[in-house]
Amino acid sequence: MQDKPKYNKYSEYKDSGVDWLGKVPMKWDLVKLKYVFYEKKHTHNPNLSSGSISFGEVVFKDDEKIPERTKQSYQEVLKGEFLINPLNLNYDLISLRIGLSNIDVVVSTGYIVLKNNLKICKKYYKYLLHRYDVAYMKLLGSGVRQTINFNHISNSLLVFPPLSEQTAIALFLDDKTTKIDKAISNKQKLIKLLKERKQIIIQDLVTGKKVWDEQSQSWIKPTKTKNSGVEWIGEIPEEWEVKPGMSYLKENKRNNKGMKENVVLSLSYGNIIIKPKEKLVGLVPESFETYQIVYPNDIIVRCTDLQNDQTSLRTGLSKEKGIITSAYLNLGIKDNHLPEYIHAYLHFIDTTKVIYKYGSGLRQNLNFPDFKRMPFLDLTSNEQFKIVDYINLISKRIIDSISIQERQIEKLKEYKSVLIDSAVTGKIRVC
Repeated sequence: MQDKPKYNKYSEYKDSGVDWLGKVPMKWDLVKLKYVFYEKKHTHNPNLSSGSISFGEVVFKDDEKIPERTKQSYQEVLKGEFLINPLNLNYDLISLRIGLSNIDVVVSTGYIVLKNNLKICKKYYKYLLHRYDVAYMKLLGSGVRQTINFNHISNSLLVFPPLSEQTAIALFLDDKTTKIDKAISNKQKLIKLLKERKQIIIQDLVTGKKVWDEQSQSWIKPTKTKNSGVEWIGEIPEEWEVKPGMSYLKENKRNNKGMKENVVLSLSYGNIIIKPKEKLVGLVPESFETYQIVYPNDIIVRCTDLQNDQTSLRTGLSKEKGIITSAYLNLGIKDNHLPEYIHAYLHFIDTTKVIYKYGSGLRQNLNFPDFKRMPFLDLTSNEQFKIVDYINLISKRIIDSISIQERQIEKLKEYKSVLIDSAVTGKIRVC
């Protein structure tokens, strides 16, 4: 990342008397929100599409999911008006709840719609109100759900720069935030490509599209192949064989009656982790005696509701001893097969969605007989070790690269937030 540019400051400042604003330029006015905006009372216009606010943007909603009678009660918000979601502030301390609408829609009457009393640069106030939302508005409200109304915010102090400066600040922030967002987007795309690269490497290795060549000390295409007889596997090395999962897997059934174990495990995004104690509340059983015991090298599979979740990683190789819900399938590895290789193969079946071919029933669930009949590839222990070693090597490199990109994204987001705050409150001078 390049060094952050340095900006000039205003010649004189005054104390705003408001913590989230701090010191502001001497020539900027301080006015109450109710003098800049008024609340637009419920105006009905059922001919418009439904909308809502999401992360500071007013967006369309699916009309088909909203009963006509409900939509008839909705209020209008038009392009150029501000929309506030004032509900349940204590449930959401991060996402932006104020947006400048670029579309004409109707929204729930639970929302607050604002129109400007004064001539303003609306884009400037979009940035300022985003900052107000995050830094102050979420501290307001009352009741268990911390819900606010216009009266809660009407006396809030806002800065009111000269209109020419409002416009200049908005143009400056449009330019800078667009560039920052593009940089973030590029890094997110790179992370996606890195993850896809990892999946391709795993798929190529576990299905024999690449094999280790001792002479060149590299991974190459096999010189002799044959048809595996399985459409989603395709060609495999000539010496490999296809066998059913029953040759490799057994079902582990170890009950925890008598609380033999008390370390609670969880399957999280393809990893078996120890569940933090603070999360052992709420939706947990009265007794963990109903859980099953897990040993290192067991493969845990979440087998339910395939049709409702086609993104989460459903398999995990345990490195811990503990207990996990009996709703999961616990697979043990037969004979001398390498658990890491079998898990990598199941990971390929999962991430390529092949696993969904084997679900059954209305909710498309899996069970152990499904795994018993799945085709697996038979290769030597040495080949399995080579594959696992290379997957581990590549995985570490890719994880490290992703971590670098994620840290840079966080820095960019932090810089964007600080830049907006500094510009809209006059901590820096951009014109």
